[in-house]
Amino acid sequence: MSGALPITAVPPQALPIEPDSVLTLRPAPKTHVTVRGLSKSFAGKPLYSNFNLDLPRGKIVSIFGPNGCGKSTLINMVAGLLPMDAGEALFDGKKLSDTVIGYVFQNYREALFPWKRAIDNIKYPLQLAGRSKAECASRADELIASFDIRFDLQRYPYELSGGQQQLVSIMRALAPHPEVLFLDEPFSALDYEMTLFMRDKLQEIFEATRTTMILVSHDLEEAVYLADTVLLLSRRPTRIAEIVPFDAPRPRRPETLTSAEFIRAKARCLEVFQREVRR
Repeated sequence: MSGALPITAVPPQALPIEPDSVLTLRPAPKTHVTVRGLSKSFAGKPLYSNFNLDLPRGKIVSIFGPNGCGKSTLINMVAGLLPMDAGEALFDGKKLSDTVIGYVFQNYREALFPWKRAIDNIKYPLQLAGRSKAECASRADELIASFDIRFDLQRYPYELSGGQQQLVSIMRALAPHPEVLFLDEPFSALDYEMTLFMRDKLQEIFEATRTTMILVSHDLEEAVYLADTVLLLSRRPTRIAEIVPFDAPRPRRPETLTSAEFIRAKARCLEVFQREVRR
């Protein structure tokens, strides 16, 4: 695997650390998301303590780790859906309030507004931003063409299949041209055929837009296959266990899964994961 590692784990300055508790890497040439001093506890037990991280621009970063290590909690805090106890997250040095983000939830059935038609769900973030009807319609048409939508978007979410609902959810997240797109296990509730289709669609979106994407996955194959870099987390209190790059060319196809590079990256991720689970 070649190339500089695109994520930087920055050592905490306020707390003593064990030699192996933080991995310091060469700084990314184009950092997009910066996390500094993040701390979070639940019921008095620390999940994150003075956690620092730099994420690169225009890359897909997968987050993977043991159950309960705070994968979704991390992106929820960075995306502003969950408060931090301490610390901050910046986007190109800007606050979240000055940044356009998109978020694709794991539970698409609950994420979509059931009283709005699919097309109105897609337009909603644009309407919220004060865009005109013409602008909303134009952007929706762009997304429909990009995704080659063949089903009726005038229907309500409950009238659509699970895959169609998640597709609408992704289109809604992309509607405002987000600078960063967060995806929290977006395909975990889909069947395997639809999962493969959605993985391809996500790659197409990334190739067309180069939007920075941060993906939480519980599927190691998916985490490696989609990512430029896999961020492996430890058991709680959570730290960065290791950062594994995957530089296979895009678009990635089923044959990528049998390539020596993929097997090597997945094996390293699995080794680190098992090490952390046994701690």
